[in-house]
Amino acid sequence: MSRQLGKTSHAKKHSHDRYLSFSLGKEEYAIPLLAVREVIAMPAVTPIPGSPAHFLGIMNLRGQVISIVDLRLKLGIKPERSDETAVIICDLAPVYIGVVVDAITQVIGPAPDELSEKPEMQGRSTEHIKAIYRTEHSLVLLIDVAKALGVEDIARAVKTDAA
Repeated sequence: MSRQLGKTSHAKKHSHDRYLSFSLGKEEYAIPLLAVREVIAMPAVTPIPGSPAHFLGIMNLRGQVISIVDLRLKLGIKPERSDETAVIICDLAPVYIGVVVDAITQVIGPAPDELSEKPEMQGRSTEHIKAIYRTEHSLVLLIDVAKALGVEDIARAVKTDAA
């Protein structure tokens, strides 16, 4: 079951400036729209014994085996399962990987003057944060999903995809 995405705010002519925003806990995040293949409802997932807690397992998407990672657990955010829980199928060439989020919010197209640099945190890596989008009511972290997932999860997805 695919979901329709919300209205585009601050629409731009260039798709590379657009992001899919979603919630993880009480916070808002976004990933480049070009990295999104599709959004689906939470599917049946086959767990893989001995996997890290954030690696939920694998699913069959129209004949293709896709690894599913709970981005909430990976980033240390308490998951809140609801009817809005969704999986974003990300194109991380050469593989697709499913990322579980609390809810899909909308497609956004921030103007350059609405973006701030990522914060520097002593002792914590923020390399997965690309920028911060300032809206009238909140802040949205623009993230690089490949860096947020980490090399181990991508490698695991490649092995699953090749199997």
